[in-house]
Amino acid sequence: MVAAAACWGTAAVISKRAVDEIQPLTLLPIELTVSVAVLSIAARARHERFTNTPQMRRLAALGVLNPGLAYALSLAGLARITASMSVLLWAIEPVLILGFAYVIIREKFSAALGFCAAVALAGVVLVVLRTNNHGSTTGVLLTIAGVAACALYTVLSSRHLVDAATVMVVLIQQITALAFAVLLLAGSFLLGHPHSIASVSATGWTSAIAAGVLYYGVAFWFYLAGLRRVSAGYAGMFINLVPVFGVTAGAVFLGERLSGRQWGGAALILGAVAAVVALQLRPAAQPS
Repeated sequence: MVAAAACWGTAAVISKRAVDEIQPLTLLPIELTVSVAVLSIAARARHERFTNTPQMRRLAALGVLNPGLAYALSLAGLARITASMSVLLWAIEPVLILGFAYVIIREKFSAALGFCAAVALAGVVLVVLRTNNHGSTTGVLLTIAGVAACALYTVLSSRHLVDAATVMVVLIQQITALAFAVLLLAGSFLLGHPHSIASVSATGWTSAIAAGVLYYGVAFWFYLAGLRRVSAGYAGMFINLVPVFGVTAGAVFLGERLSGRQWGGAALILGAVAAVVALQLRPAAQPS
């Protein structure tokens, strides 16, 4: 889970560099194509094969939700806001996972967890408060919608993983997502929105390829491997590490800086999610 968070946080910054040159609906199928190629090699090396069972078909269908819809929305949002703000917004995913887990699979949470969720949401308000132009507001809303789709995916995936081969699950979901991304791109062309890649620099292509490997391939592999061993709610708690890696990478590679108010919001988000982790661990720490 920690390795997955590191990949996502760093790759968000790399994707920001790529999305500066490549439109989101074009970038998504490029990154997914790279990921599918890498995962296909890994699946062959591990001698994993697709089994046409109801469980695998359900897992494959979830690829439309994530990384398909989730990252289509996220990349569209990333084109309008900074990488640092994007990864901070992704920190609310554990809170959304708790909510979806309660509604869908009846995982109950205490009043203390509910309070932590409220604090985290207050932190989000502080992070986005300085965005007062239409483009940034749209970027924030698109990113939050992507986070919600990813949280829903986590809860639904946790019900169907069981003993499924991890690399094959990731691969089949990436293939499904790639088909979805191609349909989105085709629909964009039909609506008269051309997507030229003729002027993309070598740095832009390198960023797209690297983000594809990290964001969709390696990170999902780590995440699903971890998700097989812990509950959906507990898995979501590790997402609070994504902003740590992402903000650091944004400062180092893109020179991004947060305002004082945004740092305060970030502290609330990370503090609240850390408190949730502590509350989740408390029962396990007590002697049986």
